[in-house]
Amino acid sequence: MTSVTAHEAHGGHEAHPDLRVWGLLTFLISESLMFGGFFATYLFFRGTTEVWPPEGTEVELFVPAINTAILLSSSVVIHFGDMAIKRGNVWGMRIWYFLTAIMGAVFLAGQVYEYQNLGYGLTTNVFANCFYIMTGFHGLHVFIGLLLILGVLWRSRRSGHYSATKHTGIEMAEIYWHFVDIIWIVLFTLVYLLNLL
Repeated sequence: MTSVTAHEAHGGHEAHPDLRVWGLLTFLISESLMFGGFFATYLFFRGTTEVWPPEGTEVELFVPAINTAILLSSSVVIHFGDMAIKRGNVWGMRIWYFLTAIMGAVFLAGQVYEYQNLGYGLTTNVFANCFYIMTGFHGLHVFIGLLLILGVLWRSRRSGHYSATKHTGIEMAEIYWHFVDIIWIVLFTLVYLLNLL
């Protein structure tokens, strides 16, 4: 229940904040700290290793750059879905969320393709280890976000489940998806772009 509907449900009395959203934000803060630990470890090894990345474990930029464009565009697409439901347009929300789900699935397929063509594995060296842990953990978050989006689409089948005044689940899926995108921007910069310098 959003703050608007909570206000209405209490007959105009002061509404309480939606604790579900605060719970999600608390979870995302904890996940940010975990990713922050990964990034700090990566930067430590990068700064203390003579050749980085070590010979034979270079990264290609083409597929990850396409993946980045897809993931960042999906943030705009999912926001259109949020805007649609706030106008009471359930069908519009479904279309935008379905497109976001496709984009998320394409991102994951691109990541699998990249893994299959790198030529090195998790235990090859410290760079490969950091690379697979960070990108794999992020990929897991994309997969969870994809499940959240599919859950929204599934629940939207019920008439009246989502409306212009009742859409907290949709907003939470969008917030999570934006979080995944922000983490990817940092990861892409550290792992891909900085290694071109």
